[in-house]
Amino acid sequence: MRIIMHAEPLLREANIKDIDALIQLENACFDSDKISRRSFKWMIEKGHTLLLVAFVDDTLVGYVLLLYSQGTSLGRVYSLAVEQAFRKAGIAVMLMLEAQKQALEDGRSFLRLEVRPDNIGAIKLYEKLGYNPFDIVNDFYEDHADAIRMMKVLHHLPETTHPEVAHYSQTTDFTCGPSCLMMAMKSFDHQLTLSRELELQIWREATTIFMTSGHGGCSPQGLALAANRRGLKTTLVNNSADIPFINGVRSDEKKAVIECVHQDFVQQINASSIVQQSANVDSAFLQGALADGGLALVLISSYRLNQSKSPHWILVVSVSDTFVYFHDPDVDWDDNKSITDSGYIPVTHKEFNRMIGYGKPRYQAAVIISNT
Repeated sequence: MRIIMHAEPLLREANIKDIDALIQLENACFDSDKISRRSFKWMIEKGHTLLLVAFVDDTLVGYVLLLYSQGTSLGRVYSLAVEQAFRKAGIAVMLMLEAQKQALEDGRSFLRLEVRPDNIGAIKLYEKLGYNPFDIVNDFYEDHADAIRMMKVLHHLPETTHPEVAHYSQTTDFTCGPSCLMMAMKSFDHQLTLSRELELQIWREATTIFMTSGHGGCSPQGLALAANRRGLKTTLVNNSADIPFINGVRSDEKKAVIECVHQDFVQQINASSIVQQSANVDSAFLQGALADGGLALVLISSYRLNQSKSPHWILVVSVSDTFVYFHDPDVDWDDNKSITDSGYIPVTHKEFNRMIGYGKPRYQAAVIISNT
C-alpha cells in the first residue's frame, strides 16, 4: 500500500529515544546484516557518524547512516532504510540529499557505499543521485552475496581515483609494509596471487627484528630491498640517515640488533640498483614521483587515522592537485569498517602532510616503485 503524505517529512539527527523505532524499522526492512540495538546506541553516542531519521506524523519511517573515516575526506553510506509503505514517497531521496549536504559541510568530499547486485531499485536510486560503480566485492554479505561498490564525488571538481590498484588487508598487526608492497606488485602483475605466505615471506626479508614491543616492523630499507629483488624499479627516499625506529627501543641489546640489521640492509642497497634520494617526503614530492605511473609505500604515524602512536605503512596510489589517494592495509573489521573504507582513501594535501613521518625527530621515508 502506498501512503499519501499530507505533510513534509521531518528530517533530523537521531537520538537515544529513537532506538526502539530504529530497531523496529531495521527488522521490517532487512532479513540479514542487521544493525543491532547496541550498535545503534554506540553510533548515536560515540561513533564518528551521521545518523539521520525521517518522521511522518511522529512516526519514524526511514533513516540513513553515514560512517566517517577520521582524518580523511571520505564518508560511507553504511545503511539506508525506508518503511515499505513510504518507498514511493521520495523519503530515501530526501535522506540521501540531506546526508550528502551535511557530509560536505563536515568536510567530506567523497561518499561510497555497497549494494547487492540484485537490489535493482537501490542501484537505480543511487545512480539517479550520481553514484557510479567502481568495484565488486566478492562474498560481502552474511549470505555470501557479492556487493557492488559505488562512489559519488561531492567535491566540486571530480577527480580520478585509479581503481585498478588491488587492495590487500594485512593479516597480522606487524605486516602493513609487506601488504603495501604486495598491492603494488599486484598492480604491475595482475596474475600475481596475494597470499599470507607471500606477506610473511616479505616480512621476514624486511623486518628490523625489534620494535617497542612484540614483533618487528619493516624498515624502508628492508622494503626497498624486497621490492628490488622482485624486479621492480625502486627508489628509496628518506629525510635522514638515522636508523629508523631505534629511538622507540629502550634496551641497548635490542638497539644493537636493530643497528646490525640496518647496516646490513645499507650494504645490500649500496650494492644494488636501488636509487637513493635524500629529501623531505610530502604530497608535492610524491605528486612528482608518481607522475610516470609509479606507486609509493609511505611511512606515516597512524595517530591521525586511529589515535594509535605507531609507525604504519600505506600505499599512495595517486596524487591530484587537491587530494592524495592511498590504500590502507589495516582494515578495522571490529569498527564496522570494510575494504570500502580502506581503499583509495582521499585526504587533502594539508592533512596528508600531517600524517607523514614517525617519531621524534620526525623520520620521513618512502619507497617509490614502478614496473621495469
